[in-house]
Amino acid sequence: MTSTNRWTKVAATAGAGGVFLAAIAVQWAALAQTWGAAYGAPGAAVAVVVCVLALVRHRERTRTAVAGLLTAAVAVLVGPLFDVELPAEPGPATTLGLAVLIGSAVRALPAVRAGAVAGGGLLLIAGQFAARPASAVVVLAVVGWLVALAVGGALRMQDARARAAVERVRRGERLELARELHDVVAHHLTGMLIQAQAAQVVARRSPEQVAQSLAEIEAAGSEAMVAMRRVVGLLRHADHDSDSDSDSGADTDTGADIDIDHTDDGAPASPGPEQLGTLVERFGRQGPSTRLTVPDDASHWPPEVTSTVYRIVQEALTNVLRHARHARSVEVTVVRAAGVVTVEVVDDAPHPGRPPHRGGYGVIGMRERVETLGGSLHAGPRHGAGWSVRAALPVPARGPG
Repeated sequence: MTSTNRWTKVAATAGAGGVFLAAIAVQWAALAQTWGAAYGAPGAAVAVVVCVLALVRHRERTRTAVAGLLTAAVAVLVGPLFDVELPAEPGPATTLGLAVLIGSAVRALPAVRAGAVAGGGLLLIAGQFAARPASAVVVLAVVGWLVALAVGGALRMQDARARAAVERVRRGERLELARELHDVVAHHLTGMLIQAQAAQVVARRSPEQVAQSLAEIEAAGSEAMVAMRRVVGLLRHADHDSDSDSDSGADTDTGADIDIDHTDDGAPASPGPEQLGTLVERFGRQGPSTRLTVPDDASHWPPEVTSTVYRIVQEALTNVLRHARHARSVEVTVVRAAGVVTVEVVDDAPHPGRPPHRGGYGVIGMRERVETLGGSLHAGPRHGAGWSVRAALPVPARGPG
């Protein structure tokens, strides 16, 4: 969880706590005005327990929902034993906390458990009606239960759509990696075929050089095996992550992964510095002036690294066109140090008027690919002005398979 998301969650919890506290205070004040302060204490105690459970529901949704329903059920059963003239329990503040617990369970729990929690809320309402059929509190409980089901169900469907969208992005990345596997293997096999044909010529003209030709073919075969194992490993890793991460969310800015004037949706096979330069040049004709810095040894990096660098720059420049129309300049920097390739794309557009989060499913795709390679990616505003996309990718050492 990022720092921004963490603080957003803290602020939301604090706000909910303030609403619960206000509801408990109003409920207690209303009872105190009619019956006296002592009569408001039991209902307030029940409301405090349920509302606290609602605030910590994210830790264990099933247990907090069950605990809240049981607490309210005890209040329903015990309340009439003390004074039949008192208003029915649970009161409005408790109903508010229960609505949050039930709605949260309906949104996030598996279908069976979510249905059980919702059914428990309905049984609680039935118990309230049996104890006090003429109480307006029962009507309020029904309204709270219905609102919880409606909101929780709507959010559940929204989360399902977001997960499906993320899975489509991840599937696209896996298909792209599979295409790169084909390209990498085809590239190496073509080279081996050419070397084998050349070895036949060498065998006729200079038999003493055949050993060198065979050594070159062996080296090319070893590189092909290493490359194939790396890319197959990436596919397996991506498949495992997709299966194990069923609760991931997604952003709603679906327009962030639009290509920049492409006739092909993907990166060129093993794109090197020249393709990256062409991409930046094409961007410069549509957007702000752009400067590219690339190390001299970029053409010797593994194909999956060079293609990932290309995809990151492509996605970042697309986001600049879409979200930073006031940018005057963009810098694309690719450096290698200590076995790590770092690529960074920064612009100088002012922050005002920008969406709070410029990432969309394109950023999810970038992060999926970078993390699959064992790297890391950060996208966010720079201090003062501008936006930065920065990724670090380890470069595996080449060796025999």
